[in-house]
Amino acid sequence: MAPKVAPYGTWDSPITSAVLVDNAAPVDSIFVDPVTSTVYHIENRPTEGGRNVIVKTEHGTDVAGKEFNCRTGVIEYGGAAATAYAGVVLFSNFSDNRVYSVKDGEASPTAVTPASDVLRYANFAVHPKYPYFVVAVQEDHTKPDPADVVTNLCVINTTNETVQILVSGADFYSTPVFTPDGSHIAWQQWKHPDMPWDGSEIYVASVTIDQGKLVLGDKQHVAGKWKEISAQYPVWASDDTLLFTSDVSGYQNPWAYNISSNTAAAVLEQPVPEDFSLPGWQLGWSYGAPLDKEGKLSLYTAMRGGRSVLYVVSLHSRTLEEIECPYVSIEHIHAVTDEAVVFLGAKADAPANPQSFSLSLSEKGQDMHVIFYPPTNPDYAAPDGEKPPCIVNVHGGPTHAATQAFDLQTQFFTSRGWAWLDVNYSGSSNYGREYMSRLNANWGVADVRDCALSVSILAQQQGLIDSQRAAIRGRSSGGFTVLATLCAYPDAFAAGASLFGISDLKKLDEFTHKFESRYCETLLGGTYKQVPDVYDGRSPVNNAEKIKSPLLVLQGSIDAVVPPEQAEIIVKTIQKNGGHVEYVVFEGEGHGWRKAENIKAALEKELAFYEGVFGLKKIA
Repeated sequence: MAPKVAPYGTWDSPITSAVLVDNAAPVDSIFVDPVTSTVYHIENRPTEGGRNVIVKTEHGTDVAGKEFNCRTGVIEYGGAAATAYAGVVLFSNFSDNRVYSVKDGEASPTAVTPASDVLRYANFAVHPKYPYFVVAVQEDHTKPDPADVVTNLCVINTTNETVQILVSGADFYSTPVFTPDGSHIAWQQWKHPDMPWDGSEIYVASVTIDQGKLVLGDKQHVAGKWKEISAQYPVWASDDTLLFTSDVSGYQNPWAYNISSNTAAAVLEQPVPEDFSLPGWQLGWSYGAPLDKEGKLSLYTAMRGGRSVLYVVSLHSRTLEEIECPYVSIEHIHAVTDEAVVFLGAKADAPANPQSFSLSLSEKGQDMHVIFYPPTNPDYAAPDGEKPPCIVNVHGGPTHAATQAFDLQTQFFTSRGWAWLDVNYSGSSNYGREYMSRLNANWGVADVRDCALSVSILAQQQGLIDSQRAAIRGRSSGGFTVLATLCAYPDAFAAGASLFGISDLKKLDEFTHKFESRYCETLLGGTYKQVPDVYDGRSPVNNAEKIKSPLLVLQGSIDAVVPPEQAEIIVKTIQKNGGHVEYVVFEGEGHGWRKAENIKAALEKELAFYEGVFGLKKIA
């Protein structure tokens, strides 16, 4: 049957908001029991109020009942909420912040940490010989102001529900890992104003058990330097060799440290201009795993041209061997046995048809990177000569990136006749340290310019979209870029949607959570006291009178990362100026939508908003 001819943006699609929710049980993370080789994953279930559920992957069975939510609030973004060892699963429960233990086959988990309203736990490492000792990242909110929240490495004794501080002094800790024989432990730490990709360090210490306590000794700095070199994601390849990544070369490449020689060096003879790990926005991410007990081979993923590739890395010959792989996005790599690994992989998948390419900035020969999705629906074709409306999507972070992984939200729009453009603006990750550093002191400038320029290039130079029907949307820091772009380039977009976006940089600096509490110092070139004109001048709330395009603002009522006040300020300012703004608050939601009804409502509202602005049909 010949496709029906209808204008772009008016096509009927089988991908409804209900379909998106029904298929939205995204895997949050993967972990493996090193003794039993059992694989587990944590999935988010919007249809169960957005709770996180531990699933025994091979059998598809839940580990704990519906009264448990395997999630942690450490660094607010969480991650690494569970681990397993010898048939015992340990996890952090979101409602009471306690750590629970449950044996395979048992019906009810048992609390192994004391009751507390102020202590949070994540990123667990079980001692291989004394499994009742569990090292974890602890976040103490006794004093809730971000500057007063204390992060430590602690050790939990699961036999008597006691907790002792093991390592303290840095602002942040992550990724504690024991050697297979339990004689040493490694971890990652960093301090303000760095984010982990700016200047995190890796340490190793010896481990002994003395009078019933786990004690560390001979602490050694392995790699990384404050503000200059980021060393990340330690994993033991053997009792002597620690693997990690470091960006000494300008790209995150594999490195190795040997206890016996107390030396660290790059694994590869020549650095590779690809990132073998990505910025750690959550705890527990992993991009490499050993492939044998001798520490000779490992499996790593890297980013090339905006997509993941897989390598077998030889520590002996210091070489790479690429493995053919259908996945465009790979993370959470873990060893299962000496011959098998597990990872979370995503394909592009037809009919998504992502097109990744670079656009020239005409400045010092620099490029920016985008991913373009044309309107795609086999049942429809557009009238001859019509160019499609386009939604420009700005990723969050801002030190993050969009990938080519199949995404139903993108298909929700492209199957209705919309083009979709992901902009990995200057400052995004996945393209090396220099590309990321372009945003330093330039947040609200470089990202804004790139988003506006991308529409101009795709419309005028490549003829792919209708520049008069372009909308810009983004979440969190992406929402800030949306608002800032509408202020700086008021004629570039016909509509905008800010999802829990930032409008006032001074208030963000005052009230955001500990993890990002000094992030702005890097992104804006100093503190508010040092560069007040930058904070004030780039805050959309102070430039809202320049916004001419209709704006949709969506916000969670209990967002601790970008508080509702950020949305309310920009909405009231635009209303005062007589502008077109629509505002929806989702009660009980934080930094993003977790509940099925709110995921559906937000998506339907966004589509209806664009259709109204562009005079297209309303959603059914």
